Amino acid sequence: MDLSLSDEQQQIVDSAAIFLQEASTSAAVRAASETADGIDTALWQGIAELGWCGVHLPEAANGLGLGVVELALLQEQLGRHLACVPFFDSVALASTALRQLPGSALAQQWLESLASGEKKAALALTAEPLTSAARAQRTATGWTLDGTWPQVGSAAMADVLLLAAQDEAGQTVLLLVPADTAGLQVTALTTLDTTRRMAAVQCSAAALPAENCIAQGAALDAVLARTLQIGAIALAAEQVGAAQQCLDLTLAFAAQRVQFDRAIAGFQAVKHRCAQMLVALESARSAVYGAACMADTAPDAATLLFYAAQARVAATEAAQFCAREALQLHGGVGFTWEYDPHLYLRRAQASSQRLGAPAWWLEQVAKQLLDAPNETLKEAA
Repeated sequence: MDLSLSDEQQQIVDSAAIFLQEASTSAAVRAASETADGIDTALWQGIAELGWCGVHLPEAANGLGLGVVELALLQEQLGRHLACVPFFDSVALASTALRQLPGSALAQQWLESLASGEKKAALALTAEPLTSAARAQRTATGWTLDGTWPQVGSAAMADVLLLAAQDEAGQTVLLLVPADTAGLQVTALTTLDTTRRMAAVQCSAAALPAENCIAQGAALDAVLARTLQIGAIALAAEQVGAAQQCLDLTLAFAAQRVQFDRAIAGFQAVKHRCAQMLVALESARSAVYGAACMADTAPDAATLLFYAAQARVAATEAAQFCAREALQLHGGVGFTWEYDPHLYLRRAQASSQRLGAPAWWLEQVAKQLLDAPNETLKEAA
């Protein structure tokens, strides 16, 4: 598999890096994280104007018509700069789900608004089913939704929520719930990572039109499964970006921090720890790029899960390791508010639990590697 970037893809990386270096500075991140909604409005507007919100969406939906690789490249740069925008939740998750529902006119209508960045969406999605605490009941005019979704990313700033529930027959349904729906309550949560907001969502007899049920049954299960896999790849790319920044911050600090009359970058122990950070980072990046390439080649669900799970585990470990090492190699100042390593440690720890804990993803790798009859998976490993 050729993981080298094309000239066009490299241009995307370079332009995104330049834009975010200026628009998502450490000061801007800190300022946005202290606001009520936690979003950098100016940055989100700039991202929308660049067309990033529709990077992997078809041109028919006002998207750029690119793929998961390009989505991952942008997500990596956003993670590197801790961008305080709902890109992951609205673009990588919600838009990915909606684009797989061409049969729903309402879903496609919202998809166009999301692609332009005019609207933002949040999808309640985890590795484990959420529907056990949510019930949807058919009525003469549509649906009534009751339930609780404990942690939904960017829900408090979303214009629409995508909530899965079970109907009377035990079938999974996906309901599109506008933020102003009566009976919908969104409560912001206090989180470890202040640069990414989470909220608890509750519906109490929320009445919805029939058309707001945009998918159901086995077809919906397949949509949510693929969305989970694409989301895992995008999140892993973001973690790689954060790990890269931890390494860059550490190298810059080690080059100018002087101990015993020389920069600490000259000490062998420091060199080796930085080298370990690089090895973990590049291994994870290769896994992420490989998984993104597989997603664009439309493999079967089992194969994509195999690659996505590997990327998720490798990137989680790399992000946590590099964040811890950055904190340690910065010495005492690494723990202070004025320096950035603690922000990346918070992101690494919080992200490790999004879309399922690492243990769940490791289990998916093990199942495919040891239990699946498909020998090509064993060869790929």
